[in-house]
Amino acid sequence: MLKDMTRLRNIGISAHIDSGKTTLTERILYYTQRIHAIHEVKGKDGVGAKMDSMELEKERGITIQSAATYCSWKGYAINIIDTPGHVDFTIEVERALCVLDGAILVLCGVGGVQSQSVTVDRQMTRYQVPRLAFINKCDRSGADPYRVTRQLREKLNHNAVLLQIPLGVEANHQGVVDLITMTAVTFEGEHGDKIIESDIPAEYLEEAKLRREEMLDAVSLFSDELTEAILDEQVTPELIYEAIRRGTLSMRLTPVLMGSAYKNKGIQILLDAVTRYLPNPLEVTTQALDLDQDEEGVDLQSSPDLHLVMLTFKLEVSRYGQLTYVRIYQGKIQKGDTIVNMRTGKKVKVGRLVRMHSDEMEDVDYAAAGDIVALFGIDCESGDTFTDGHIRYTMSSMFVPAPVISLALKPKDKNAEMNVSKALSRFTKEDPTFKTYLDDETGETIVCGMGELHLDVYVERMRREYNAEVETGMPKVAYRETIQRRAEFNYTHKKQTGGAGQYGRVAGFIEPYAEGDYLFINKITGGAIPTEYIPSCDKGFKACLKKGSMAGFPIHGVQLTINDGASHAVDSSDNAFQQAAIGAFREAYLKASPVLLEPVMRVVVESPSEFQGAVLGTLNQRRGKIISISEDGAFSSIESEVPLAEMFGYSTILRSGTQGKAEFTMELARYNPVPKNIAEEIVKEHKASDKSQRK
Repeated sequence: MLKDMTRLRNIGISAHIDSGKTTLTERILYYTQRIHAIHEVKGKDGVGAKMDSMELEKERGITIQSAATYCSWKGYAINIIDTPGHVDFTIEVERALCVLDGAILVLCGVGGVQSQSVTVDRQMTRYQVPRLAFINKCDRSGADPYRVTRQLREKLNHNAVLLQIPLGVEANHQGVVDLITMTAVTFEGEHGDKIIESDIPAEYLEEAKLRREEMLDAVSLFSDELTEAILDEQVTPELIYEAIRRGTLSMRLTPVLMGSAYKNKGIQILLDAVTRYLPNPLEVTTQALDLDQDEEGVDLQSSPDLHLVMLTFKLEVSRYGQLTYVRIYQGKIQKGDTIVNMRTGKKVKVGRLVRMHSDEMEDVDYAAAGDIVALFGIDCESGDTFTDGHIRYTMSSMFVPAPVISLALKPKDKNAEMNVSKALSRFTKEDPTFKTYLDDETGETIVCGMGELHLDVYVERMRREYNAEVETGMPKVAYRETIQRRAEFNYTHKKQTGGAGQYGRVAGFIEPYAEGDYLFINKITGGAIPTEYIPSCDKGFKACLKKGSMAGFPIHGVQLTINDGASHAVDSSDNAFQQAAIGAFREAYLKASPVLLEPVMRVVVESPSEFQGAVLGTLNQRRGKIISISEDGAFSSIESEVPLAEMFGYSTILRSGTQGKAEFTMELARYNPVPKNIAEEIVKEHKASDKSQRK
């Protein structure tokens, strides 16, 4: 492990889907000699990139889980987390960024700032992560690094400063012109191992001089020494490096580099920039909460000599036990140490300490502040804080977005049922955005997630990893029934068989109840119904609430008052009055104008203002009622109320209508009556399903 913490970098690589993050990480590992052969994402050799270790990732050519590795570059140690680009796996980006000190924002030279670029940039800002921008795919047809840099300024409000210009673009992309050293840099050899610096070709010289002036103007704001040197015409690369570093660490400047990861161009210079401009653990302020001082904020210090504080940010559960990824913020840890989980208060012993290289584990004896390592065989949850027991600190939890889409699961056979249960238990532990529950009303197992791809991947993993065949379907909407007016009842339950019979008469009225689900009022006088049978009437009414006679849904919002009745000295019993109450309820319910209620969701859509019209269109088509529209710069927020039945599949419609740039949140607002034509359809379906079940 590294002794000098100033030479340690913890970085993440984040971007929109298909910008080349995993390809870039593959080249970084090759140039830092962590791997000795380059494999492509979805490559013809069938091996796949090192950081995409899951079979599904290799097949689909996408990153599903964030993967950690480490490497060395010119005396610096670099911990890297490669994150997914798809919005459905946003929690992987979220938990990586909460433990990283710096990041590389990868942008496609053709696509530029895309939807997920906006999202990951927002996440980086949330965790105050300084970043470099790397414009990839400069060799692709339509690539324009200058346009992408403009988008960085206009769409993401970055002070984006070009440190390089391309030495040719599209098919003519040879390398880059370094504006700091004013040299042309090309990359020769089969894998671009040989870096050749030469004079700038004449056709690029004017452009390079102009861009260098712009760069010096921007970075000199962060260094008085550089400003003086510019006036005295004694500018040195070291002064520029120092000014860029200050601007980057303050997050008021974003250095822009470029190249082509696939064509092995520009990666070594990017690695130099990571070590030059991104922070080491000592330069990052991290706060913990002191549980002994009423959760007062405490600044942690990246020193191995202080008490241990570390955060678990990712779990992987395998057949051999749980692998727990941790970031050590303070202190040190070694095999055999006893550590304390601040959430549960439990002490655990560190049995195995490893560094991760994608899916490979490399055992280590010791790790200290600033390191990202993994513990094997420790039971905990994502977001737990561990200390050495001498202090009671906890880290603030990461932001976990709420699931927005759900799916009904049904195991195909008894064997699959057991395996589904195991799979769901593991997946919900690993992924905080993946939720599951059993719907008491419909009897279905419902899984919730961030999008259709997210749930699709988990269903596929159940089949592959647990041999659990499942059928999926749309979850049923939890409709309700209620009444609209008062109706009276007077019902006698009479049954005579051999011996004692059954007798009970219940009279009163049913009416709508706005304050809650159910209210029972006893107005019996003169002992018309003996006191001991009053609870039986209540019990009988409650039994009717579980399933309405209109469409079989639970009944809500009713008030039942009993004011008269009759009993028999021999034939009356608890059961007789329960049956009388059930008969009375059924008699009055249909006279009280029953209606169907549907869950109405409060839906908030955040989208770039240019798509406001398209978003409003998608909500109006779904019987949405617009509550408010507010604009904040280039983004607009639309609050609406939409019936849940209309929201299935909405995430896909919204993304396709906004180029994937909009996000939405959804929560229950209230229950509203279902429009008559839709209610008739639901009642018809219920009757048909009842008939088929009787057969």
